[in-house]
Amino acid sequence: MTEPVNQQGTPQVAVLGGGVMGETLLSALLTAGWSTGQVEVTERAVERAGELAKTYGVRTGASNAQAAGRADVVLLAVKPNVVGSVLDEIRPVLRGGALVVSVAAGLPIASYEKRLATGTPVVRVMPNTPAVVGKGASAIAAGTHASTGHLVLVEKMLAATGLVLRVEEKDLDAVTAISGSGPAYAFYLIDAMAEAGVLLGLSRDVATRLAVATVEGSAALAAQSGDHPAVLRERVSSPGGTTVAAVQVLDAHGVRAGIVAAAEAARNRSRELGTQYSS
Repeated sequence: MTEPVNQQGTPQVAVLGGGVMGETLLSALLTAGWSTGQVEVTERAVERAGELAKTYGVRTGASNAQAAGRADVVLLAVKPNVVGSVLDEIRPVLRGGALVVSVAAGLPIASYEKRLATGTPVVRVMPNTPAVVGKGASAIAAGTHASTGHLVLVEKMLAATGLVLRVEEKDLDAVTAISGSGPAYAFYLIDAMAEAGVLLGLSRDVATRLAVATVEGSAALAAQSGDHPAVLRERVSSPGGTTVAAVQVLDAHGVRAGIVAAAEAARNRSRELGTQYSS
């Protein structure tokens, strides 16, 4: 099985798509040790391409085929609905053994392998938006022809974005539901806490800052302590105290069940997208 050239170093990378996630991947690559000459970004919006070139000093252009033809690793940072057309565009020019990595939600690896030359290694990544600030959570899954070495390379490429875990592809829809869509749940909670603070008489600025810091600090404590979240919650909950009273109301309003139902809905939608755009 062919590995990307110079795998222990920094192979040439083409990032197809210069949106938020494309820029995040670009920044992560440069932080991980890639030079500006080893990364190329495609972006059809001329103004946006100019911004990326000016900010990062990398080559930018509108041709996916040209960039992919020069690359050892091709990162697809485009929407699921255009992945098929982009794959058709780059297939004729991909180098032998070039690795294709995609961050598109829902699309199964088989849909990539069907459109690309036989034996092309593919790795799927499910990132989330906190990757923009280096606090992301990404899961990666290997395709039929991707090796452990390919996964190691992708982990290196994503290292600056935050947590990176290997999973089986069958679990990526669940990953999408928890970490992929999860930031929205967290922002929803922060917004609700801030609104509650305003209702209770705090200024919006104070309430929002307290809510953000509380969620951030709680997540950091959970990560550092390694204790089960239920144990950490109990430590805050003095018998007959304010926290117990608050958690009882959350349970009475079905907050836990609502979160589980929301995750199931996200998982199901991820499956639907995969079926819709991989046909």
